[in-house]
Amino acid sequence: MAVQIPYVREIEFEYGDCDEVSPLIRRVVAKNPSAFTYKGTGTYIIGHGDVAVIDPGPLLNGHVEALLRALEGETVSHILITHTHSDHSPAAKPLKALTGAETYGFGPHGSGQQGSDDVQVEEDGDMDFVPDVEVGHGDIIEGDGWTIECVYTPGHTSNHMCFALQEEKALFTGDHVMGWSTSIVSPPDGNMEQYMASLHLLLTRDDEIYWPTHGPAITDPKPFVRSFIAHREDRERQIMEQLATGRTRIEEMVPLMYAAVDKKLYPAAARSVLAHMEHLVARGVVRTDGRPTLSSDYRLA
Repeated sequence: MAVQIPYVREIEFEYGDCDEVSPLIRRVVAKNPSAFTYKGTGTYIIGHGDVAVIDPGPLLNGHVEALLRALEGETVSHILITHTHSDHSPAAKPLKALTGAETYGFGPHGSGQQGSDDVQVEEDGDMDFVPDVEVGHGDIIEGDGWTIECVYTPGHTSNHMCFALQEEKALFTGDHVMGWSTSIVSPPDGNMEQYMASLHLLLTRDDEIYWPTHGPAITDPKPFVRSFIAHREDRERQIMEQLATGRTRIEEMVPLMYAAVDKKLYPAAARSVLAHMEHLVARGVVRTDGRPTLSSDYRLA
């Protein structure tokens, strides 16, 4: 039986409006809905008066204008970036130019990849973003009435950083954990081993609520994270079953493993299976000739 993930998908908002979702948190949703962004990118404003902005979002004039309306009369002291996909970080540039605030993030796109001087990254990366201040796991960022802890969670991308608002025990999870869908892990920058380790890391924390960049809050985080781990373990089991029945290529596996998914999402699903293959090959459970690719032939070890 497939793993049941307790998805939460109901979210009330109006594009361009600024909603107060907690005493210290406001949200403005960009009008960039898609199969990968759900209703759009949720940009968060932390604090009052002297504020931080998390994930300014895509480079859309209407969204930047909505943010400026929401920030009128306030001082932006920090711009925090969970990761450098084009629906999260590009609007940091105009926001910085208009406010003078410094940007904070783990590093440029691909900066978390290990052992590679010539980093290959996917097309959807924001290659222009370089943070003014590079932050690492456990770093603390403080403002007027708010304190944020940096929680490094590579996997979806190698530079993915969550941010924990200590005053509310709230974790801004970017794309690492979302309520409406599982996260895409797409090599070469996405890494399944890191993603699974990052999920297990969240189970050691005492966060009481998650605020993903897409979709609604997750108010019961631990069971949700456990279901995500179980879901990935189930995908691994499915891959092993496919190999046992003689299907050796990812393109043969995807239509069967993702039969309930829109065919338009098959390319993304194939990259997710590739991420699993990399993890299985690294552990010696599956073998292939050369490095794992979308067109490789795979076999059980």
